[in-house]
Amino acid sequence: MNDALKLIEETTGEKIDLDNIPLDDSLTFELFQKGEMVGIFQFESEGMQKYLRDLKPENVEDLIAMNALYRPGPMDNIPTFIKRKMGQEKVEYPHDKLSELLKPTYGILVYQEQIMQTAQIMAGYTLASADMLRRAMGKKKHEEMQKHRALFVEGSVKNGVDENKAEEVFELMARFADYGFNRSHAAAYSILAFQTAYLKARYPSQFMAAVLTHNKSDITKLEFYLQETRRMSIEVLGPDINESGLNFTVKDSRIRFGLSALKGVGEGPVDDILNERKANGPYTSIFN
Repeated sequence: MNDALKLIEETTGEKIDLDNIPLDDSLTFELFQKGEMVGIFQFESEGMQKYLRDLKPENVEDLIAMNALYRPGPMDNIPTFIKRKMGQEKVEYPHDKLSELLKPTYGILVYQEQIMQTAQIMAGYTLASADMLRRAMGKKKHEEMQKHRALFVEGSVKNGVDENKAEEVFELMARFADYGFNRSHAAAYSILAFQTAYLKARYPSQFMAAVLTHNKSDITKLEFYLQETRRMSIEVLGPDINESGLNFTVKDSRIRFGLSALKGVGEGPVDDILNERKANGPYTSIFN
Protein backbone atom coordinates (compact mmCIF):
# COMPACT_ATOMS: atom_id res chain seq x y z
CA MET A 1 0.00 0.00 0.00
CA ASN A 2 2.83 2.38 0.82
CA ASP A 3 4.50 1.65 -2.50
CA ALA A 4 1.20 2.27 -4.30
CA LEU A 5 0.83 5.60 -2.47
CA LYS A 6 4.37 6.60 -3.53
CA LEU A 7 3.60 5.72 -7.16
CA ILE A 8 0.37 7.72 -7.02
CA GLU A 9 2.20 10.77 -5.73
CA GLU A 10 4.98 10.37 -8.31
CA THR A 11 2.61 9.98 -11.26
CA THR A 12 -0.30 12.25 -10.30
CA GLY A 13 1.02 14.56 -7.60
CA GLU A 14 -1.77 13.45 -5.29
CA LYS A 15 -1.08 12.64 -1.66
CA ILE A 16 -3.64 10.12 -0.43
CA ASP A 17 -4.41 9.85 3.27
CA LEU A 18 -5.98 6.42 3.58
CA ASP A 19 -7.26 7.20 7.08
CA ASN A 20 -9.53 9.87 5.60
CA ILE A 21 -10.90 8.23 2.46
CA PRO A 22 -14.73 8.02 2.23
CA LEU A 23 -15.89 4.66 3.58
CA ASP A 24 -18.92 4.78 1.26
CA ASP A 25 -16.93 5.15 -1.95
CA SER A 26 -19.11 3.77 -4.74
CA LEU A 27 -16.29 2.59 -7.02
CA THR A 28 -14.73 0.64 -4.17
CA PHE A 29 -17.98 -1.09 -3.27
CA GLU A 30 -18.57 -1.84 -6.94
CA LEU A 31 -15.29 -3.78 -6.83
CA PHE A 32 -16.47 -5.77 -3.81
CA GLN A 33 -19.88 -6.41 -5.38
CA LYS A 34 -18.26 -7.76 -8.55
CA GLY A 35 -15.95 -9.94 -6.46
CA GLU A 36 -12.89 -8.47 -8.18
CA MET A 37 -10.73 -9.04 -5.12
CA VAL A 38 -7.43 -10.25 -6.56
CA GLY A 39 -4.73 -8.47 -4.57
CA ILE A 40 -7.11 -7.44 -1.78
CA PHE A 41 -6.13 -8.32 1.79
CA GLN A 42 -8.37 -11.00 3.42
CA PHE A 43 -10.86 -11.05 0.52
CA GLU A 44 -8.85 -12.61 -2.31
CA SER A 45 -9.94 -16.28 -2.18
CA GLU A 46 -12.27 -17.63 -4.88
CA GLY A 47 -14.87 -18.66 -2.30
CA MET A 48 -14.95 -15.20 -0.76
CA GLN A 49 -15.26 -13.61 -4.20
CA LYS A 50 -18.28 -15.80 -4.96
CA TYR A 51 -20.00 -14.89 -1.69
CA LEU A 52 -19.33 -11.19 -2.25
CA ARG A 53 -21.02 -11.37 -5.66
CA ASP A 54 -24.05 -12.94 -3.97
CA LEU A 55 -24.06 -10.56 -0.98
CA LYS A 56 -23.41 -7.34 -2.90
CA PRO A 57 -22.04 -5.51 0.18
CA GLU A 58 -23.16 -1.91 0.54
CA ASN A 59 -21.30 -0.79 3.64
CA VAL A 60 -18.32 -1.58 5.82
CA GLU A 61 -20.53 -3.50 8.28
CA ASP A 62 -21.23 -6.05 5.53
CA LEU A 63 -17.49 -6.45 4.95
CA ILE A 64 -16.77 -6.88 8.66
CA ALA A 65 -19.43 -9.59 8.93
CA MET A 66 -18.14 -11.45 5.87
CA ASN A 67 -14.59 -11.28 7.18
CA ALA A 68 -15.72 -12.88 10.46
CA LEU A 69 -17.98 -15.45 8.79
CA TYR A 70 -15.52 -16.70 6.17
CA ARG A 71 -13.80 -19.16 8.50
CA PRO A 72 -14.28 -22.86 9.29
CA GLY A 73 -17.54 -23.19 11.18
CA PRO A 74 -19.09 -19.74 10.64
CA MET A 75 -19.09 -20.34 6.87
CA ASP A 76 -22.19 -22.50 7.35
CA ASN A 77 -24.09 -19.32 8.22
CA ILE A 78 -23.05 -17.36 5.12
CA PRO A 79 -25.93 -18.53 2.85
CA THR A 80 -28.47 -17.61 5.55
CA PHE A 81 -26.74 -14.26 6.15
CA ILE A 82 -26.90 -13.47 2.42
CA LYS A 83 -30.55 -14.51 2.03
CA ARG A 84 -31.59 -12.40 4.99
CA LYS A 85 -29.58 -9.42 3.82
CA MET A 86 -31.12 -9.70 0.34
CA GLY A 87 -34.64 -10.04 1.77
CA GLN A 88 -35.05 -13.62 0.57
CA GLU A 89 -35.48 -15.03 4.06
CA LYS A 90 -37.19 -13.64 7.13
CA VAL A 91 -34.88 -12.31 9.84
CA GLU A 92 -35.50 -14.19 13.07
CA TYR A 93 -33.90 -13.53 16.45
CA PRO A 94 -33.07 -16.05 19.21
CA HIS A 95 -35.08 -13.77 21.52
CA ASP A 96 -36.77 -10.38 21.18
CA LYS A 97 -34.36 -8.93 23.73
CA LEU A 98 -31.55 -9.56 21.24
CA SER A 99 -33.17 -7.87 18.23
CA GLU A 100 -31.22 -4.61 18.57
CA LEU A 101 -27.92 -6.43 19.20
CA LEU A 102 -28.28 -8.82 16.26
CA LYS A 103 -30.02 -6.45 13.83
CA PRO A 104 -26.75 -5.55 11.99
CA THR A 105 -26.05 -9.27 11.45
CA TYR A 106 -29.64 -10.21 10.52
CA GLY A 107 -30.31 -12.22 13.68
CA ILE A 108 -27.15 -14.32 13.40
CA LEU A 109 -24.44 -14.53 16.05
CA VAL A 110 -21.31 -13.51 14.17
CA TYR A 111 -18.86 -12.08 16.70
CA GLN A 112 -17.44 -13.15 20.04
CA GLU A 113 -18.49 -9.80 21.48
CA GLN A 114 -22.11 -10.69 20.71
CA ILE A 115 -21.83 -13.67 23.07
CA MET A 116 -20.75 -11.36 25.86
CA GLN A 117 -23.47 -8.82 25.08
CA THR A 118 -26.10 -11.57 24.93
CA ALA A 119 -25.15 -12.65 28.45
CA GLN A 120 -25.37 -9.05 29.64
CA ILE A 121 -28.71 -8.33 27.97
CA MET A 122 -30.51 -11.56 28.79
CA ALA A 123 -28.98 -12.67 32.08
CA GLY A 124 -27.65 -9.48 33.64
CA TYR A 125 -23.98 -10.51 33.46
CA THR A 126 -21.35 -7.88 34.18
CA LEU A 127 -18.81 -7.24 31.43
CA ALA A 128 -16.15 -9.11 33.41
CA SER A 129 -18.34 -12.16 34.04
CA ALA A 130 -19.48 -12.14 30.40
CA ASP A 131 -15.85 -12.35 29.33
CA MET A 132 -15.34 -15.29 31.71
CA LEU A 133 -18.31 -16.98 30.03
CA ARG A 134 -16.84 -16.36 26.58
CA ARG A 135 -13.52 -17.88 27.60
CA ALA A 136 -15.14 -20.90 29.24
CA MET A 137 -17.15 -21.53 26.08
CA GLY A 138 -14.19 -21.00 23.76
CA LYS A 139 -11.96 -23.38 25.71
CA LYS A 140 -14.76 -25.93 26.25
CA LYS A 141 -14.30 -25.98 30.02
CA HIS A 142 -17.17 -28.32 30.86
CA GLU A 143 -17.32 -27.71 34.61
CA GLU A 144 -17.28 -23.92 34.19
CA MET A 145 -19.82 -24.18 31.40
CA GLN A 146 -22.26 -25.98 33.66
CA LYS A 147 -21.88 -23.27 36.31
CA HIS A 148 -22.47 -20.57 33.72
CA ARG A 149 -25.46 -22.43 32.30
CA ALA A 150 -27.16 -22.31 35.67
CA LEU A 151 -26.24 -18.64 36.16
CA PHE A 152 -27.36 -17.70 32.66
CA VAL A 153 -30.70 -19.45 32.92
CA GLU A 154 -31.34 -18.10 36.43
CA GLY A 155 -30.48 -14.54 35.39
CA SER A 156 -32.56 -14.78 32.22
CA VAL A 157 -35.61 -16.03 34.10
CA LYS A 158 -35.28 -13.09 36.50
CA ASN A 159 -35.35 -10.84 33.43
CA GLY A 160 -38.62 -12.38 32.28
CA VAL A 161 -37.23 -14.93 29.81
CA ASP A 162 -38.85 -18.36 29.58
CA GLU A 163 -36.57 -21.03 31.07
CA ASN A 164 -36.66 -23.25 27.99
CA LYS A 165 -35.87 -20.29 25.75
CA ALA A 166 -32.95 -19.37 28.03
CA GLU A 167 -31.60 -22.92 27.73
CA GLU A 168 -32.01 -22.73 23.95
CA VAL A 169 -30.12 -19.44 23.69
CA PHE A 170 -27.32 -20.75 25.92
CA GLU A 171 -26.90 -23.78 23.66
CA LEU A 172 -26.77 -21.50 20.62
CA MET A 173 -24.06 -19.40 22.28
CA ALA A 174 -22.08 -22.51 23.25
CA ARG A 175 -22.13 -23.84 19.67
CA PHE A 176 -21.10 -20.49 18.27
CA ALA A 177 -18.25 -20.03 20.77
CA ASP A 178 -16.40 -22.96 19.19
CA TYR A 179 -15.57 -20.81 16.18
CA GLY A 180 -16.72 -17.23 16.80
CA PHE A 181 -14.38 -14.52 15.59
CA ASN A 182 -13.49 -11.29 17.36
CA ARG A 183 -15.33 -8.30 15.85
CA SER A 184 -12.53 -5.87 16.64
CA HIS A 185 -10.11 -7.98 14.57
CA ALA A 186 -12.62 -8.37 11.72
CA ALA A 187 -13.22 -4.60 11.73
CA ALA A 188 -9.50 -3.79 11.56
CA TYR A 189 -8.97 -6.32 8.78
CA SER A 190 -11.96 -5.02 6.81
CA ILE A 191 -10.90 -1.38 7.03
CA LEU A 192 -7.47 -2.38 5.74
CA ALA A 193 -9.14 -4.40 2.97
CA PHE A 194 -11.35 -1.43 2.06
CA GLN A 195 -8.32 0.87 1.87
CA THR A 196 -6.57 -1.65 -0.37
CA ALA A 197 -9.63 -1.97 -2.60
CA TYR A 198 -9.95 1.82 -2.75
CA LEU A 199 -6.46 2.02 -4.26
CA LYS A 200 -7.29 -0.71 -6.75
CA ALA A 201 -10.57 0.96 -7.74
CA ARG A 202 -9.29 4.55 -7.96
CA TYR A 203 -5.64 4.05 -8.97
CA PRO A 204 -5.54 0.64 -10.68
CA SER A 205 -2.21 1.02 -12.52
CA GLN A 206 -0.30 2.23 -9.48
CA PHE A 207 -1.87 -0.39 -7.25
CA MET A 208 -1.14 -3.29 -9.58
CA ALA A 209 2.42 -2.06 -10.15
CA ALA A 210 2.97 -2.20 -6.40
CA VAL A 211 1.42 -5.67 -6.21
CA LEU A 212 3.66 -6.91 -9.04
CA THR A 213 6.73 -5.46 -7.36
CA HIS A 214 5.96 -7.25 -4.11
CA ASN A 215 5.56 -10.58 -5.91
CA LYS A 216 8.48 -10.26 -8.34
CA SER A 217 10.52 -13.03 -6.71
CA ASP A 218 7.77 -15.67 -7.11
CA ILE A 219 7.23 -16.46 -10.79
CA THR A 220 3.90 -18.22 -10.16
CA LYS A 221 2.43 -15.32 -8.19
CA LEU A 222 3.90 -12.81 -10.61
CA GLU A 223 2.17 -14.47 -13.55
CA PHE A 224 -1.08 -14.67 -11.55
CA TYR A 225 -1.05 -10.92 -10.88
CA LEU A 226 0.03 -10.14 -14.44
CA GLN A 227 -3.09 -11.98 -15.62
CA GLU A 228 -5.22 -9.83 -13.31
CA THR A 229 -3.50 -6.70 -14.63
CA ARG A 230 -4.33 -7.69 -18.19
CA ARG A 231 -7.92 -8.52 -17.20
CA MET A 232 -8.18 -4.95 -15.93
CA SER A 233 -7.10 -3.76 -19.42
CA ILE A 234 -3.89 -2.27 -18.07
CA GLU A 235 -1.04 -2.46 -20.58
CA VAL A 236 2.17 -3.99 -19.24
CA LEU A 237 5.22 -2.96 -21.24
CA GLY A 238 8.22 -5.25 -21.42
CA PRO A 239 11.56 -4.54 -19.74
CA ASP A 240 13.61 -1.77 -21.34
CA ILE A 241 17.16 -0.93 -20.34
CA ASN A 242 16.44 2.78 -20.83
CA GLU A 243 12.87 2.96 -19.53
CA SER A 244 12.59 0.36 -16.79
CA GLY A 245 13.36 1.06 -13.16
CA LEU A 246 14.39 -1.30 -10.40
CA ASN A 247 10.74 -2.24 -9.77
CA PHE A 248 7.50 -2.00 -11.74
CA THR A 249 6.72 1.62 -12.59
CA VAL A 250 3.81 3.56 -14.07
CA LYS A 251 3.69 6.08 -16.89
CA ASP A 252 0.57 7.26 -18.72
CA SER A 253 -1.47 4.55 -16.90
CA ARG A 254 0.76 1.85 -18.38
CA ILE A 255 3.00 -0.38 -16.27
CA ARG A 256 6.62 -0.90 -17.19
CA PHE A 257 8.25 -4.20 -16.21
CA GLY A 258 10.91 -3.78 -13.51
CA LEU A 259 14.43 -4.93 -14.30
CA SER A 260 14.84 -6.66 -10.93
CA ALA A 261 11.86 -8.90 -11.78
CA LEU A 262 13.81 -10.51 -14.62
CA LYS A 263 14.86 -14.06 -13.82
CA GLY A 264 18.51 -14.33 -12.85
CA VAL A 265 19.00 -10.56 -12.53
CA GLY A 266 19.68 -9.37 -9.01
CA GLU A 267 19.14 -5.90 -7.61
CA GLY A 268 22.90 -5.23 -7.50
CA PRO A 269 23.43 -5.39 -11.28
CA VAL A 270 20.23 -3.39 -11.83
CA ASP A 271 21.50 -0.67 -9.49
CA ASP A 272 24.71 -0.55 -11.53
CA ILE A 273 22.69 -0.18 -14.76
CA LEU A 274 20.54 2.58 -13.30
CA ASN A 275 23.54 4.44 -11.91
CA GLU A 276 25.34 4.17 -15.25
CA ARG A 277 22.26 5.42 -17.05
CA LYS A 278 21.92 8.33 -14.65
CA ALA A 279 25.55 9.31 -15.05
CA ASN A 280 25.96 8.86 -18.80
CA GLY A 281 22.48 9.03 -20.24
CA PRO A 282 20.52 6.40 -22.18
CA TYR A 283 22.20 3.32 -23.53
CA THR A 284 22.60 3.47 -27.31
CA SER A 285 24.24 0.07 -27.76
CA ILE A 286 25.37 -2.84 -25.65
CA PHE A 287 28.85 -1.28 -25.68
CA ASN A 288 27.73 2.10 -24.27
